Amino acid sequence: MTDPTPTLPERRTVVLLTGASSGIGEATARHLAGLGYALVLTARRADLLSRLAHELDPRGTHILTVAADVSDQQGRELLVQAALERFGRIDALINNAGISIAQGHWWADPDPLRVLDVNLLAPIELTRLVLPAMLARGSGNVVNIGSVAGRVATHGMYSASKFGLRGFSLSLRRELLGSGVSVSLVAPGFIRTPMNAETRLPMPGPEVVARAVAEVLLRPRREVFAPAWYGPMSRIDSLLPGLTDRLVRRIMGVRYRRPPGT
Repeated sequence: MTDPTPTLPERRTVVLLTGASSGIGEATARHLAGLGYALVLTARRADLLSRLAHELDPRGTHILTVAADVSDQQGRELLVQAALERFGRIDALINNAGISIAQGHWWADPDPLRVLDVNLLAPIELTRLVLPAMLARGSGNVVNIGSVAGRVATHGMYSASKFGLRGFSLSLRRELLGSGVSVSLVAPGFIRTPMNAETRLPMPGPEVVARAVAEVLLRPRREVFAPAWYGPMSRIDSLLPGLTDRLVRRIMGVRYRRPPGT
């Protein structure tokens, strides 16, 4: 049986990947490195990035690491500048960095809007930075890592950010039709990552998302789910919202709890 994975052209495609130090980002970096991409890996943890890059590319020929906070405009600009100085271009942007409220309700968090800054504003601004050069070349890929929580509302700020990211992705795709620049949304369900460490469900590893990302880089699609069966499941919410209410409360423990003494 032949390998169904398409081969890359001889010239290495340069991919900028955010949130690359762990979870889905790390798995995606490993998968894309194995396929022969040149990578610009960014996250806040410089030590984890360096360790990963050394493991994947000991000579440092095809991987650049840049420690940056994507919620900071100067950090975003320096990140893109470093990528261009090293490789001369950015062929694909993968907006993977994401956070959620650490615990409790979003309205009790001291900085709930940081979730929107990282999950929604940062992808928009990074796209704005790389898009002009892609349009000038007539080629490029933007891949946004959304979530099933962007179709089925669960936690306030997190779902708000992922609903917004989905809207941005789908609308930008239509705005760019015919330009040669593709926009794809990859929406994971429950995946075994540090963010879901307390979720008591059987979950696939982040490699399933990494494979989906690799597929849309080579064969762009409007929206894909990882694993694929989350697609039909996500549509249940629009048909039977009451059933979804019960499922979310049981599986995720999403329920208002009155503070003690009130």
